[in-house]
Amino acid sequence: MLHSSSFPILFLNPLEHAGKAFIRIWHKSSPFISKRLKEATWIRYSKTYKCFVMHHTSQAIEMTHQHFQGLAKVDTKYLYKPKRLRPAQGTVILQQESTVLTEPLDKVPVKPVVRLQPLEHQGRQYVQLSYQYNKEIYACLKQSKVASWLSAMQCSVIPTESSSLHTLLTEIEPVAQLWLAQTMQVKDMPLQARLWEQSYRKDKGYIPCPHTYLEKLFLLNYSLSTIRTYHSLVLRFLNAHKGKGLDAINAFSEEQINHYHRSMVQAGTYSVSFINQSINAVKFYYQRVLLRHEVQLNQVERPEKPERLPQVLSKQDVLKILSVTENLKHRCMLQLLYAGGLRIGEVINLKLTDVQSERNLLLIRGGKGKKDRTTLLSQKLLESLRAYYKAYKPKIWLFEGQTGGQYTVESIRNVFRASKTKAGVKAPATPHTLRHSFATHLLEQGTDLRYIQVLLGHRSSKTTEIYTHITTHALNKIVSPLDNL
Repeated sequence: MLHSSSFPILFLNPLEHAGKAFIRIWHKSSPFISKRLKEATWIRYSKTYKCFVMHHTSQAIEMTHQHFQGLAKVDTKYLYKPKRLRPAQGTVILQQESTVLTEPLDKVPVKPVVRLQPLEHQGRQYVQLSYQYNKEIYACLKQSKVASWLSAMQCSVIPTESSSLHTLLTEIEPVAQLWLAQTMQVKDMPLQARLWEQSYRKDKGYIPCPHTYLEKLFLLNYSLSTIRTYHSLVLRFLNAHKGKGLDAINAFSEEQINHYHRSMVQAGTYSVSFINQSINAVKFYYQRVLLRHEVQLNQVERPEKPERLPQVLSKQDVLKILSVTENLKHRCMLQLLYAGGLRIGEVINLKLTDVQSERNLLLIRGGKGKKDRTTLLSQKLLESLRAYYKAYKPKIWLFEGQTGGQYTVESIRNVFRASKTKAGVKAPATPHTLRHSFATHLLEQGTDLRYIQVLLGHRSSKTTEIYTHITTHALNKIVSPLDNL
């Protein structure tokens, strides 16, 4: 899959003909793009203007976005470019509203948690409810319309239908919060939104995230983590202006939206990533949900992200951490992070069939960006995995929890923290540091950067090049001029 920066670009330009508004489509010569344009029923080739044109409507622009999704970037920056202001006309600069920005979403007091996880019993699928004993939760589940006691498993369960979860959420919201186990997937976006918004106080005027926003992200195949991030940022934006009402917010000018983000920049309390993600999330809402493609949000200064070098452990520190990890399953997981340069989420998503010992390869399915790739399968790791398989007999997932299903990300983090402490390694590190160490140590061994890029699953070589700034490869051969004095 191409990196978004390497996609062909289609520029949309305004065109007026016979008193009507059209859009002229310009792109670099490409038979593929031309063929794709001819397939679009709302686009025509104009012999007069010698280019592809379409009507200037939000629907036509949105269909063009969808038609080229994942194939080319549709750029509308010239479509709504304001006319240049002539000096004779002058301009008036008005004082803006106060830039003091308060958090628009209050959290509810901390409540007990009811954890939901999948359960199979006698060929039937259930959702198991687990919680520390609480009198109010117990009373609520006893009166519940959907929860029942499964005596064979000694636990409360509900059916797997989303309607049952909606009902349970309504029943239990006054006394507890529902948390989903990582192994549970919710494709009902209204339900997912309710689960994410449990922790917010819903005072008068509270604006929930529009379901159409989440459904659009879901249909465009955005990852769940991105959908969750965008959801929280749009929710924050909407409720920062809740006094004006949703209809007024939907009609905001570009300047009103830019003022919100300028206030965040000037506040100086928000990270660069947080502000940039907020701009992207709000822009998606106006352009792709409200079909207001004229909203570009180009006039707000995006803060530059500081270029920090990744933290890397020495080979000796990696050896110490692996050596003190006595539990065979835990050691295999940490070995995988280092031996193949895996992300923590890729480790828990491994299935037994992904270990291809005959080819000395590991198959990574649906990594970051939903890409498949292969990486190295170390012989030492393979020996550990074979011993692990004989001892634990996993059924589907390579690493399974105590009650079945996938292992969790937080459990791996806990394992790494415990091993790092036990090994006496003082350097700051997380499980992801093992991935950075894998890449750096390969580079120091003389491995070509292009091969490292493939093994890590980076779309752009620029991402991989960061490791050239932290490697000691060849640096020890350079003599400081001070030593030659």
